[in-house]
Amino acid sequence: MKPRIRLLSSVLAAILAASGVLAAGALPASAAPTAPANKYVALGDSYAAGQGGGDYVDSCLQSPNGYPALLDAVKGTNLLRNVSCSLATTGTVTTTQLSSLNRGTTLVTLTVGGNDLNVAGVAAACASADPVACGNAISTAGALIYSGELTARLADTYARVAAAAPNAHVVVTGYPLLFAPSANPLIAQLNGATMLLNQTIQGVVAQAQAIRPNSSIEYVDVSAAFAGHGIGDVDSWVYFAGPDAFHPTPAGYQAYAAAIQAAL
Repeated sequence: MKPRIRLLSSVLAAILAASGVLAAGALPASAAPTAPANKYVALGDSYAAGQGGGDYVDSCLQSPNGYPALLDAVKGTNLLRNVSCSLATTGTVTTTQLSSLNRGTTLVTLTVGGNDLNVAGVAAACASADPVACGNAISTAGALIYSGELTARLADTYARVAAAAPNAHVVVTGYPLLFAPSANPLIAQLNGATMLLNQTIQGVVAQAQAIRPNSSIEYVDVSAAFAGHGIGDVDSWVYFAGPDAFHPTPAGYQAYAAAIQAAL
């Protein structure tokens, strides 16, 4: 080696040794890039808005204790728009809420279908202990399911969401069983109707996955999270009376957020 090159090599080795590079045996690795935050939009009905969470911010009964706000507090999720609203149906979502979505949306949550069946009205009828009123309410709701009408409405809604936000991960949630398991046949009928609603939602999501294999849509069940916390349980996460009857408490919405976060 020529003297000049030998000198430069010695100087470089000294510098690297002083910096600790040679001791490590390699140049320090660069830090991994931080994943961009999800650009999140919340759609749906009163369960999506957070009715029951209290401290409502608007006439749609959106609550800072609802699951969209709770997810917004999670690192990596940025709630851009929350257009969920109490009393919203699948028709409400497709006609008034889809404009909040665009190609830049990367996360969508959606809870809808309960108001299409008037679940709150069914629950009130069955809670009244009037077997005729309960049976009629369940029959009316069941007709929309057994006729395939609810399936068609949900399928159209999911397709429109996918078209409006083609790059989004769409998380569709179900509903909790409102009442603790009971020997009361009216309560058993009501919980059975909720299970049928959830099965319908889950089935339509599965169909959407089959039709559009590259789409990112999934169903999140919350009934297991509410087990032991229905109306009639000691620690109920569902209101039984008042303006928020048959909606989750703040603890219930924390369970919703946890179930969705687990899916993410």
